[in-house]
Amino acid sequence: MKKWWIVVCVMLIAIGCTRSGEPRELVIMTHDSFDISSDVVEAFESENNVKVTFLKAGDAGEVLNRAILTRNNPLADVLYGVDNTFLSRALENDLFEAYEPPALSDIPTALILDETHHMLPVDWGDVCLNYDVQWFEDENLAPPGTLEDLAAPAYEGLTVVENPATSSPGLAFLLATVDYFGEQGYGEYWRALRENDVRVENGWTEAYYGQFTAASDGDRPIVVSYATSPAAEVYYSEGQYEVPPTASVTAPGTCFRQVEFVGILKGTRQLRLARAFVDWMLSQTFQEDIPLHMWVYPANQQAELPQVLTDFGAQATDPATLPPDEIAANREAWIEGWTEIVLR
Repeated sequence: MKKWWIVVCVMLIAIGCTRSGEPRELVIMTHDSFDISSDVVEAFESENNVKVTFLKAGDAGEVLNRAILTRNNPLADVLYGVDNTFLSRALENDLFEAYEPPALSDIPTALILDETHHMLPVDWGDVCLNYDVQWFEDENLAPPGTLEDLAAPAYEGLTVVENPATSSPGLAFLLATVDYFGEQGYGEYWRALRENDVRVENGWTEAYYGQFTAASDGDRPIVVSYATSPAAEVYYSEGQYEVPPTASVTAPGTCFRQVEFVGILKGTRQLRLARAFVDWMLSQTFQEDIPLHMWVYPANQQAELPQVLTDFGAQATDPATLPPDEIAANREAWIEGWTEIVLR
């Protein structure tokens, strides 16, 4: 009888249940911007008899650092939110189990940056310059159309950016300038921006809601944000705006395309449930819930987009991209070079 009960217990643990039938816990480490509908999470929990706990651990870089430091005693079963600027570092540290979910066939090959499938693409978005439409109309000044415009005398003192050492969009924009001007030319470009009185904030919130004229009492009508930000302005205005008060600059080379990934952490005791969670993240139910919560595009091509994003969400025509291994090899040097030029 005791042997029979031991076998049953082992089977229950394998399918994610405790001896008493209570749901097991699945811990998901994410960046602070992670957001999804509670009813979508509850449906997954009910279907899999599991309690999902989300452990928010800072921005993408902080999340990865925490996972590396605790690799021998993982704090979570699954990690979401590492993007292509940190992908190579994540893979080099051998943190994840390889897994090929069924939905992988519905994801464009351009988003599958890890062919070993240790990290799987969940969503993507373009970091772009945004501008205050009304401000430029009032000033009878053409809005910026290229990166070079920001360094022109007419745009002196108009731009706010984020520090690439402390901000994900700030780093993405720095990488766009590296790709556009080259490793030898990006420094000269940033010198020109500094001379043109570019303002630097530590993070997106401080820049967008602290300095951007369309969203604050600030005096900067150009900000580094996202191509989806104009659509978000309409959505959150609760009917105040029928068209966005802001617009994105999406000309070739002006935006950087970010891809965010999910991976199953090695050491998880909930491998079956972790795989189920990854399957769920790539399912249409989850993917169609992403846009209005995190304002990025779903990786699954079968997911339908909300109307506000279809109407007002811009996409870069030819975004800047850099191979993850090149970013990993040069990221710190590029940031240090930027810091020397812009802040010191």
